[in-house]
Amino acid sequence: MNIQRLNPTPRWSDATLYKGTAHFVEVPNNTDCAMDEQITQILAQTDITLAAIGSDKSRLLSATIYITHKDNVSSLNQAWEKWLPEGCAPSRACVKVELLDPAMLVEIAFVAAVD
Repeated sequence: MNIQRLNPTPRWSDATLYKGTAHFVEVPNNTDCAMDEQITQILAQTDITLAAIGSDKSRLLSATIYITHKDNVSSLNQAWEKWLPEGCAPSRACVKVELLDPAMLVEIAFVAAVD
């Protein structure tokens, strides 16, 4: 089976698909805003990426969430729970980190099932 790449560039692909799974990372496009808006951007982008690869948020297998401030966890959790269909939460890790762009408050790496 071949590896498929969505919109590959010299540094990354929007998604990488192999053997029925897709791996992709989402970051906020606009970092001149608070956590609520950054997570809203990421979740909207995730919906777009999932549609582009023939999947949806009910097929997420795992998410690794990188946040820069632990005070933002409640905002993250509120948006996350509202966004996901009931009974479809993937396995999840949430890690406090220092991201390369100091204005970026959150980044999420996903794995999803693909037909």
